[in-house]
Amino acid sequence: MADRRPENSCEQACESLRIREYEVTVKHCTEALISLSQYPITHSTETCQPETDRIKTESLLYRIASFLQLKNYDQADEDCRHVLGEGLAKGDGSFHAVLCRMHMEGKLQTISDVLSKSLVGESLNGMVTKDLTRLKTLLAEIEATGCKVPSRCHVEDLEDGSREGWQFRPPPRGVTSSEEYTLCKRFLEQGICRYGAQCTSAHSQEELAEWQKRYASRLIRLKQQKENKQFLGSYME
Repeated sequence: MADRRPENSCEQACESLRIREYEVTVKHCTEALISLSQYPITHSTETCQPETDRIKTESLLYRIASFLQLKNYDQADEDCRHVLGEGLAKGDGSFHAVLCRMHMEGKLQTISDVLSKSLVGESLNGMVTKDLTRLKTLLAEIEATGCKVPSRCHVEDLEDGSREGWQFRPPPRGVTSSEEYTLCKRFLEQGICRYGAQCTSAHSQEELAEWQKRYASRLIRLKQQKENKQFLGSYME
């Protein structure tokens, strides 16, 4: 990764969490997430994307633990929904691989301890803790099973040509023009979006540009299919 600012901020967040400087941890995590959103990986994707995902996941987990310690439960819950929604949606084992690496490096224990202590007894200001409980259970399973990473592969949407070298999420359906795609203001400003991978707005200028290319590619493919059907119909006559 050419730009080491996200990685450095993530490492500083890990150290700040270890020494219980929670507000500083939040600051470093947010810096890492914003840096990642401003400097997306566009080259050597196969090599760099796993590292980018690792830094993003670690930063979110450190920030969740810090928010819980600071009793900022709403923000902790939002980060939790994001990390689970985006991590588990991939379905390729990469999310579990990041957790396993953190476990082996001794980074997961502090987060797991904070979750366990925060979710014991009374609820967090009466809020529903389904996602936080799910994350706590997942981390406990990682620590208990010795990092057995699932091998189930995620099936991409083949209609949109997602196997054709695209780097970002499939664009949302139902648009009538590529100009309808927009940038997610919240993600660009804060480095996080409550909707995660389900967000219908692009999380970078590069992703927006790719969505527009995919829209054009899909129009060409549909046109070719229509022409092929017309040709076959004329031939059969």
